[in-house]
Amino acid sequence: MTTPTLLTGALAATEAGVSPATIRKWVQLGRLSPAGKQGRAQLFRLEDVFAAERDARGGRVGRGGQGGRPGASGRDAHGVHA
Repeated sequence: MTTPTLLTGALAATEAGVSPATIRKWVQLGRLSPAGKQGRAQLFRLEDVFAAERDARGGRVGRGGQGGRPGASGRDAHGVHA
């Protein structure tokens, strides 16, 4: 059995295609929980981040539409400023 790799919020956001602010918002809303800490930084399991991302998109598969990238409004797909 292998130990899951833990990533900082910034790295997890990059992997999931969302902004670090979105990761912080998911934590505030209870959609995502840190799996550990390193100093003051919260650490996340990548599979947990991907699960939160899928839930936020309503379970849609693929990257159609906005794809988690900021649109013309300057907000990402979750209403958070990028």
